[in-house]
Amino acid sequence: MTKTYAEKLAARFAGMRYNDLPEASRHAVKRLLLDYLGVAMGGSQTQSGKVARAFALDQGGKGRSRVIGGNARVSMTNAAFANAISSHSLELDDIDVLALFHFSPPVYSSALAAAEASAASGRDLVAALAAGCEMMERASRAANPSLRNRGYHTTPTTGVFGATVAAGKLMGLNPQRLTSALGMAGAQSAGLMEMYGPSMQKRFNPGPAARGGITSALMAKLGFTGTSLIFEGERGWLNVYSDKRTPHALDAGMDGPYQLDIEFKPYSCARPIHNAIDCALEIRAQPGFDASKVAAIDIERHEDWSKYHRNAEPATYHEAQVSLPFSVAVAMLEGKALLKQYSDRNIRNKDVKRLAGLAKFETVGGLPRGVSVRITATQSDGRKFSSQVDYPKGSIQNSMSDDELRAKFESLAGPVIGEKRCAALADAAMNVEKIANIADLMKLTALR
Repeated sequence: MTKTYAEKLAARFAGMRYNDLPEASRHAVKRLLLDYLGVAMGGSQTQSGKVARAFALDQGGKGRSRVIGGNARVSMTNAAFANAISSHSLELDDIDVLALFHFSPPVYSSALAAAEASAASGRDLVAALAAGCEMMERASRAANPSLRNRGYHTTPTTGVFGATVAAGKLMGLNPQRLTSALGMAGAQSAGLMEMYGPSMQKRFNPGPAARGGITSALMAKLGFTGTSLIFEGERGWLNVYSDKRTPHALDAGMDGPYQLDIEFKPYSCARPIHNAIDCALEIRAQPGFDASKVAAIDIERHEDWSKYHRNAEPATYHEAQVSLPFSVAVAMLEGKALLKQYSDRNIRNKDVKRLAGLAKFETVGGLPRGVSVRITATQSDGRKFSSQVDYPKGSIQNSMSDDELRAKFESLAGPVIGEKRCAALADAAMNVEKIANIADLMKLTALR
């Protein structure tokens, strides 16, 4: 009898062990663990992170899973929910190679909550994280770019499957029960691209996905059954969420290891804007450039992202972090695009406003990648300065080193938990396979 996609995936992931993973995948997973913990720690102190933590506490009850950046332990579902929102609250979380989704908010939040509650080992966690990330990317490749173009947010809509696989492995689900869990994950797949603006809407989206992963896995563990046709069924996930589907991306290459490519963010904004920031920084460094003399900024983008991030007048830092004109302006003026640049001070700054208002967009052919950007800044003296970036800093082709990732982690976690604890947490994350109980790792995320 022919197996469904969910059955094939469940069989693969239920049987995946730490020793099965290529060393490159193990290292990638650990690098992302370090990055996730730093970003979630920093994000936990933002307003959206604080509200999410307050919500988790307000639900009451006892639990064994820690809320990052606080002192409380709550249920798995509430910890996963709050931590996912915190880790998406700075726009510094990881990204896939097509800049369509973030692995860690749904997958890592779900996995850590389940791992701590079940006293899982570091090796078990690494295998679960690798499986969850692979599941998430397979789902995205099967449905995108149509899913995104129809208005669905890829991070939560595919992330719930990755979160379910990660949690399910840590709960010890066999292939049959993991198949059921994937069915229930599909029933909870949700998230819309109507999230840009002055509100916290975008921060919320990974929360339900991480929580849904825990819920799906736990319900399956308790005996609740879900459909095995969740992906290819007539009214299944692929047919509902995508007009142009590639179903076999779900099970391609099942006979070998999966190449897990994870990219990282050096700038505190939406990933498709990073190419433009790199362009702005390159232009800023060119001899003779003077931001005060810029009279025109022409921005050429690939059609995949051309219609996004055009707001030149953001009202809040949430809005500024998804504004390409604002990001280019602060990069040209200050030479940086960190959280400090996305401030009320800069939102009101007349020089930032002037430069952002000069941005003119054009959709062009011939750019090699969906995130590729070419910027030309023309000064009032007629001089032109141009730059094209296809692979931004943090991409596989232009990667951040382990040392750079650790520096990023320390800048985010240090102010929250202190330098000494920060160093201990970083060492634990990068050597997580040696930890017998993940609760020992998560203790280091608590405030003193």
